[in-house]
Amino acid sequence: MIRMEYSITSQKKLRNGVRIPIIGLGTWLAKGKECTKAVLWALEEGYRHIDTASYYGNEQDIRKALERTEVPREDIFITSKLWNSEHGYESAFEAIDKSLQKLNLDYLDLYLIHWPVSGQRIETWKAMEKILEDGKARAIGVSNYMIKHLEEIFRAKKSGEISVIPVINQVEANPFMYREDLHDLCKKNEIQLEGYSPLARTQKFDNALLKKIAEELNKSPAQIMLRWGIQKDIVVIPKSTNHARIRENMDVFDFEISDENMEILDSLNEMHRVTTWDPKHDKMFN
Repeated sequence: MIRMEYSITSQKKLRNGVRIPIIGLGTWLAKGKECTKAVLWALEEGYRHIDTASYYGNEQDIRKALERTEVPREDIFITSKLWNSEHGYESAFEAIDKSLQKLNLDYLDLYLIHWPVSGQRIETWKAMEKILEDGKARAIGVSNYMIKHLEEIFRAKKSGEISVIPVINQVEANPFMYREDLHDLCKKNEIQLEGYSPLARTQKFDNALLKKIAEELNKSPAQIMLRWGIQKDIVVIPKSTNHARIRENMDVFDFEISDENMEILDSLNEMHRVTTWDPKHDKMFN
């Protein structure tokens, strides 16, 4: 396996030239002062990538952290997402304007369609293209898109209905939940895979094989799972509001998982979902 060197400052170059940090802070379920403190701690520890969404209801809490930090805006990669009720051409413009207002920003570094709602995906994507053209987002992408949803976009691009395809697909990804066929399709089309719930919400930390590898490398199960994602060429966004955990999650650049142990971790895949909806089977996303 050929690997590149990774560090706390490592970034992935997206197809449109924008660079995204390889690791970021997820903020789902973090709100109020807890969220603001977590973002400030993350920025102090060297994170330069913060992930949020309109649905999370914490964009204004992240704004407070951005207003208090000494890290320049241009050095911080901010992602937000368009929610299911915000689909549609005009609705998408209103959605990003609300997010920008709550964050008190002139632009987002990345704007994503949160879920592939049936019947509105292409119309919403056309609005995303205009959002990109207008400079309200430096890059646009999707989240929770499965192969059938991406192929729909590819067909629309081939027919000339749309002009560009996503640069990122953010999906649930960790050693216990990994769709390799989806990742392969993304790589083939230069779509960067980004993994949320990279720690499976700690539900698998007691797995014997995971613990054995962690002990061998003198690392925590969380650090092993994050490093697995990084070595799979996945951008990872672990969520935490605990300062010690935020620091621990960033401490994944001083070791490497061997090919043998990567194979063991790959064998743990059981399609264990921690999210409520499965976009592969839910009728809402047909």
